[in-house]
Amino acid sequence: MIMGSITALGMIFISYFFPAVTHPLRERLAQIDFSEFLLGVLLSFLLFAGSLHVQLADLKKSAKVIITFASVGTLISTAVVGIALYYLTIFIALPIPFLYCLLFGALISPTDPIAVMGILKEAGLSKDIETKIVGESLINDGIGVVIFVTILQIVAVGHENFGVIDITLLFLQEAVGGVVTGLLIGYAGFILMKSIDHFQTEILISLAMVMGGYSFCHYIHVSGPLAMVVAGIITGNTGAAKAMSDNTRDYLGKFWEVTDEILNAILFMLIGLEIVFVDFRVGYILISIITVVLIVLSRFISLYGTSLLFRFKQEISNNTLKIMTWGGLRGGISIALALSIPPNPYKELIVSITFVIVLVSIVGQGLTIERFIKHINRKAGG
Repeated sequence: MIMGSITALGMIFISYFFPAVTHPLRERLAQIDFSEFLLGVLLSFLLFAGSLHVQLADLKKSAKVIITFASVGTLISTAVVGIALYYLTIFIALPIPFLYCLLFGALISPTDPIAVMGILKEAGLSKDIETKIVGESLINDGIGVVIFVTILQIVAVGHENFGVIDITLLFLQEAVGGVVTGLLIGYAGFILMKSIDHFQTEILISLAMVMGGYSFCHYIHVSGPLAMVVAGIITGNTGAAKAMSDNTRDYLGKFWEVTDEILNAILFMLIGLEIVFVDFRVGYILISIITVVLIVLSRFISLYGTSLLFRFKQEISNNTLKIMTWGGLRGGISIALALSIPPNPYKELIVSITFVIVLVSIVGQGLTIERFIKHINRKAGG
């Protein structure tokens, strides 16, 4: 992502002196529908690949904490960020309507499992904390998309035409429907893999689960991200243990690991290059810098508030909450959701803020998380 950012900044600098040189490159980048590419293609593969490595036994131990943080915590964070941004934009004289502020809160609150898992491989965390962070990131990603879709629907039809019952039904359709569909996809794949012992075909079955399953979720209007997480967990646990030979398990694991690495490289390079479309107005940058701090604070408030509300303090220490806060990176999903907002007078500002937050999050938090964890552990030991 840093390489992509440097390239994009170089393009912006050169364009001031030689606009003809960079114009073809800008045109090529403009042809890429980043939102559709990530939400419609990359996300399904990346979430499935990531959830394959989540151990169900470890997940069950922390299931209550993970699900509560991913759902209630994301809702709290959405509200906190939305309210803070609403008053901040009024103070800076660039007001955004409250519903659009909540929309921003929904797209920026979920942590990106793709970024988080890549960082945590090198962080040296305990298995328990790693499971909580990865599990919460995988699930709150799906929950965040559901909240975003719900608020976007309210914006589209007007809050006066969309009551509490409508909101609840839409949320349940997306969230519960996504989990149920994921179970069906996962167990259908399990049955097919169990019926044969041919690793090439079983890899193709896993591909069909992702591509066909995600398209089916889109068709019936349920959460594809949640479905892919559930299907991946079933395949990586029940499927790996009962439906695959050692040879298939090895090949399938390596295939998805390589796929994950390649798509991650493409994704973060694209995020960096997309800076060429960010509006660098002084007001936008000022709001972005203040919002970066607000996002980190809202993350801690949502985690700490949820742990107090549901009495998790005995299971989760303040140090764990601090690590989960700093390890909660924002990534491509936030950018894709921001870009997917229909054209309106506030979209440009929301997209610019989102880009800055994602860049600061991945570069700033991503490059310091290992040092941060060592510092926390050293203080705890001392």
